[in-house]
Amino acid sequence: MASVAPANVEATEAWSGPLFERFVQFRPVVADGLGAHGEAAIRAHPPEPGDRVLDLGCGFGDTTQRRAALVGSGGEAVGLDVSAPFVELARREAAEAGVTNVSFQVEDVQIAELPPAHFDYAFSRMGIMFFANSVQALRNVRAALRPGGRLCAVVWRRKLDNDWVHRAELVVDQYLEHPDETEEPTCGPGPFSMANADTVTEQLKIAGFESISLQRSDLPMKLGDDLDQAVEFTLAIGPAGEVLRLWGDRVDEIRPKIAREVREALAEFDGPDGVVAPASTWILSATAPTH
Repeated sequence: MASVAPANVEATEAWSGPLFERFVQFRPVVADGLGAHGEAAIRAHPPEPGDRVLDLGCGFGDTTQRRAALVGSGGEAVGLDVSAPFVELARREAAEAGVTNVSFQVEDVQIAELPPAHFDYAFSRMGIMFFANSVQALRNVRAALRPGGRLCAVVWRRKLDNDWVHRAELVVDQYLEHPDETEEPTCGPGPFSMANADTVTEQLKIAGFESISLQRSDLPMKLGDDLDQAVEFTLAIGPAGEVLRLWGDRVDEIRPKIAREVREALAEFDGPDGVVAPASTWILSATAPTH
């Protein structure tokens, strides 16, 4: 088991247990919804054939396999994730797919001993927002890139620009606050920790990156085939789901009422193709110094 920064121990426990289970449960929704934003980032900042690629917070490893295909047999893609169950699943699926230029490691990117100046390109799809110390993690990634190596990452923009998340959270907030005491591990700073353009730009600068750019990406995200699935999804994953998870069975009596109100809040997005809502991300781009 890889070493984990003390401040990331609790988040590691969450991503290796309850959050892993929930992402497996809702994998089709997550893969399709987040996949579109990842593909937009690839189009904007693709790796080159033969590149050595680092995939940060690789999760199921689908992003790692995608980049392995883009760099070809002359390149390699290394997926890192702090969650051992995710890495185990990613390894198994890559082997079953016969992909030979990928590998996966259980690592906390914040403190991982990465080979210096080794990689040409680092990528992350929603995987860099959960570090307790983002600057330390980004500095570690920058040191692992060769001079002129590139970073491309997708992170959520503001909750207000992802209204389906915000609506569910507002409903939960009417009834529940973040619990002071819980036996459940929290996920870290949360998915919107890099939503502010000025903040993330400053983090990248302090970490030593240059040529920093942020490109807004607005794409629809399917939350479910119907409202029942969409409600189940939003009450399992995201800020609303996090609060409910931390309360556990202590709020069983009020969950049906919350679910009904979330259903009403999401009804506007229901259509012939399922429940589809606007979603907004930043595509971050930066380079390691050449000197």
